[in-house]
Amino acid sequence: MPNKNRNKIRVADKKELRTRITDTILRDSHQSLLATRMRTSDMLEIAPLLDRVGYWSLEVWGGATFDACLRFLKEDPWERLKVLRKALPNTRLQMLLRGQNLVGYRHYPDDVVRKFVERAAKNGIDIFRIFDALNDFRNIEVAVKSAKEARAVVEASICYTTSPVHTNEGFVDMALKLVDMGADTLCIKDMAGLLTPGAAYDLVSKLKEKVSLPIHVHSHDSSGLAAMSYLKAIEAGAEIVDTAISSFASGTSQPPTESLVAALRGTPYDTGLDLSLLSDIADYFRNIRKKYKKFESEYTAINTKTLVVQIPGGMISNLAHQLKEQNAIDKMNEVLEEIPRVRKDMGYPPLVTPTSQVVGTQATLNVLMGDRYKVITSETRNYFKGLYGRPPGDIDETARKKAIGDEKPITCRPADLLEPELDKLMRDIDGKAKTIEDILTYALFPVVALEFFEQRESGKLEPEPLEEPKETETRTAVVPHLAPSEFMVTVHGETYRVKVAGAGHKVEGKRPFFITVDNRLEEVMIESLTEVIPSTAGEIERASITQSVRPKARKEGDVTTPIPGKVTSLKVSVGDRVAEGDMVLTVEAMKMENEVHTPISGVVKKILVKIGDSVNPDETLIEIEKEQ
Repeated sequence: MPNKNRNKIRVADKKELRTRITDTILRDSHQSLLATRMRTSDMLEIAPLLDRVGYWSLEVWGGATFDACLRFLKEDPWERLKVLRKALPNTRLQMLLRGQNLVGYRHYPDDVVRKFVERAAKNGIDIFRIFDALNDFRNIEVAVKSAKEARAVVEASICYTTSPVHTNEGFVDMALKLVDMGADTLCIKDMAGLLTPGAAYDLVSKLKEKVSLPIHVHSHDSSGLAAMSYLKAIEAGAEIVDTAISSFASGTSQPPTESLVAALRGTPYDTGLDLSLLSDIADYFRNIRKKYKKFESEYTAINTKTLVVQIPGGMISNLAHQLKEQNAIDKMNEVLEEIPRVRKDMGYPPLVTPTSQVVGTQATLNVLMGDRYKVITSETRNYFKGLYGRPPGDIDETARKKAIGDEKPITCRPADLLEPELDKLMRDIDGKAKTIEDILTYALFPVVALEFFEQRESGKLEPEPLEEPKETETRTAVVPHLAPSEFMVTVHGETYRVKVAGAGHKVEGKRPFFITVDNRLEEVMIESLTEVIPSTAGEIERASITQSVRPKARKEGDVTTPIPGKVTSLKVSVGDRVAEGDMVLTVEAMKMENEVHTPISGVVKKILVKIGDSVNPDETLIEIEKEQ
């Protein structure tokens, strides 16, 4: 397929039923199986063979890849896109875009959305698969329009799920709205592997009766149903399906490319792809996968429990990785059982980033805290406020009241409440950003971006190691889980490294270390880490643990954080008057922004932190003084 024709949509018509293939090997398959850790260098080596296959497209960008590049691989995601575009000149490159969330976890202003889509297309994206986690299409309007203006292919998506409020007839109604918005293709996005063969045939048949656009089916093989569902969808008229090369296929990934190609060979739906070439590609990735063994999980295999708990492909495997890193894998079933309960409370949102992250993290906190909604993330509050959009079903009022009290949720398009940001961001990051792409990176992940830019400037961009660190012996039963100095909190393929220990102020010769013990945040008083990590305690304490540098919180007006993390925003200035319960700052931990509130009413006397600071639970971050 010549380069100049990449963006021309060639799909089956009534006389030619050939099935087209999108391979997810460079994005969703390793996100689902290996916590999004494949490095660009391992992609480039095989690119010439991938470019010869004749795929309808290769999914290469978006989803969790942007965040993972910055946070763990220490790669510029924009640079990855540019080099892949150059290495794959004859193949359409596709990305996953979360509508107004882009590739982040909140709604971004329209000016950021427009510029991001423009630059993504400019740097090599041919097809934008655009979705909203709640199927609230107000949240994809700007992204769709921007992609059309960039002359890219718009693949508008319906997030498929099953619940008391979702039906195939309802999905068809959604599809008609997407047609009216200007979609070039329609995607049935089954992120949790819930689409059964019968449902696939019924849904595609109903869609074909009402719309003429090509139908693209995306599913995960989490429940073992995806290949059968693909075949029935193809028989009903679906033109394009997502697969993954066999060495990175099945389980929480997509069905194997080669198997589907072989199954359709000699039928009216023959893909025309070369099995020998695909086999060579599979051999390459079979060896590559061994490099990333550290990120494998027993939970990436087919598990029919998916049909009950309804968890997306990447979410279950990475949740397992998170709990394993905390030596808390025994809590997995409790978390899996809590997720559907939280989902019901939230009105049955489809579980896909960011709603999967919101639901999954809140469910994890409910289990770890031993009390439902005792700790509520900012994202959970924002969801109940309506800042993610319209939930598909009714919200549980008890849960909403715990989250936002008597506050009324919004009913407008959430982005209508956001002021333009680009000009301000350009001023904020003056001198640190080299390109407009840097500014967009900062807009999406400000704390991570600044750290990345500083490391890039100093020439110290070092990716996390691929080998497991040597285990450190512990000498006490009181703190059995302190061996690693950091752990990974991961939901739906996106992982955040959180420090296991923060060091507080010494009291009578002992210092509090904030660690996760038995899946709860604990404050352990010890003289030094040598009590529990004899061999490397000094190195860890000097290099890894955030020491308290601010006064210990003692007075009733001292604002502190309930968990270690990094300050992501300050909501007040010195001299401001605040009322008890007002949010005064946010702290990022567990890859969520957690609100910190003032315990009393009064005036802001001192602010002892700035954005990006690491903070611990016993420190005074802001001083509030009662008015006389």
